[in-house]
Amino acid sequence: MGFFAWIILAILEIALAGRTCRKKPDKKTWRRDRLVIRGAEAGALVLCLVCSPAQKWRFVPVLVFLGILLGIAALAWLLRRKKEDGAKKPAAAVASCVLCILVFCLLLIPAFVFTGYNGLPVSGDHPIAETSAILIDSSRTDPFEQDGSFREVPVHFYYPADASAGEQFPLVVFSHGAFGYYQSNFSTYRELVSNGYVVAALDHPHHAFFTMDTKGQMVLVDTDFINTAMNLNSISDKQEQLSLYQSWMTLRTGDMNFALDAIKAAVQAGAADESWFVSAGDAEAIRTVLGITDTSRIGLMGHSMGGATSVELGRERSDISAVIDLDGTMLGEYLAVENGEWTVNDAPYTVPVLDFNNWESYTDREEYIARGYRYPNVEVVGHAAEGFSVGIRGTKHMDFTDLPLLSPFLGRMLGSGERSTEETMTIVNSVVLDFFNSYVKGEGVFTVQDTY
Repeated sequence: MGFFAWIILAILEIALAGRTCRKKPDKKTWRRDRLVIRGAEAGALVLCLVCSPAQKWRFVPVLVFLGILLGIAALAWLLRRKKEDGAKKPAAAVASCVLCILVFCLLLIPAFVFTGYNGLPVSGDHPIAETSAILIDSSRTDPFEQDGSFREVPVHFYYPADASAGEQFPLVVFSHGAFGYYQSNFSTYRELVSNGYVVAALDHPHHAFFTMDTKGQMVLVDTDFINTAMNLNSISDKQEQLSLYQSWMTLRTGDMNFALDAIKAAVQAGAADESWFVSAGDAEAIRTVLGITDTSRIGLMGHSMGGATSVELGRERSDISAVIDLDGTMLGEYLAVENGEWTVNDAPYTVPVLDFNNWESYTDREEYIARGYRYPNVEVVGHAAEGFSVGIRGTKHMDFTDLPLLSPFLGRMLGSGERSTEETMTIVNSVVLDFFNSYVKGEGVFTVQDTY
């Protein structure tokens, strides 16, 4: 729809410029024509809004810009409609045409980049509600801030909107990947909630692409972090890599640990304490979430670095029922570097764990093992009392999130395979639900294919 809108606007601008070059009208006539064209452009944008009401935010900036242009054109026509003017120069009309088309293109970038994705169909019956809070960890200062401020962890809750009195649901906590964001697996949250779970999706400030703090200010991803993470393969020193892994895991497991402890304490107390920053509009919803969350049944899940965070926390805590890693290398399992080779944790993993893998990663493992490499995911699943490893054909890293569905352009740029992401996420969400139903809710015996 965004590209279609831009084409219409460009055609109208070119039509005005072409008419001016061909007929060379006086300025008074040109202003009248321009007013008509601006009105037609505004009408076209309104039509796009009517046809795509769920994505209206994508067209609002260009509609505002058009409104300003229309106002200027109308005012110019009113002020000078009775005055005689010379001929309108074709060069000026062409320059105006080119400039407007470029501005329209810039303003419509969100419409080009993002689709109208609102999640996949769900299999459960519970309607889904959302709310959020920011948890303030007074035991840690934020290493990315220079003012000694405490670490803040935004938590976004998805929960059944129809909970009856006394009804409680298991908790699943989600951690996003490097420079991801809390909605990265929106369809997975919806599938779980519709089947009777509360999902708490975390933001890791400065690791998240963007989030908000308690001052209402946007916190963007740290540029050093994003550059290091993107160029990790260029670091040949394994000891340097290990130091990075450990610092990342320390920050993220600290966030997840604190959020879990804060949620458990608030559920037990029946109210949020001073560590919870909750807007007035979310206060009642937060009380509802605390009242329906069963923290005796907890699942952890994450994508990429968030999956590594979840696996690490599953090893550290005794209150976790099950862990899912969505295509993440389990960085916390690297313990040391000895004689230039990795030392990987081979201690038993006592929590049921499910490891999803993109197809290249899954098929390359046999070669790595044959060469004597120790891959942490293989070690964890192999040393788990109940461990499962799944590969999905035709996938790449971002296919285990909703990003390619929200923005095919960004998905391709960051890594999306030949298989439909909608198909992949439908498989992932179904397997995730079965796994948590079995190991968190205690319903049935979990079975899964090695590959899909």
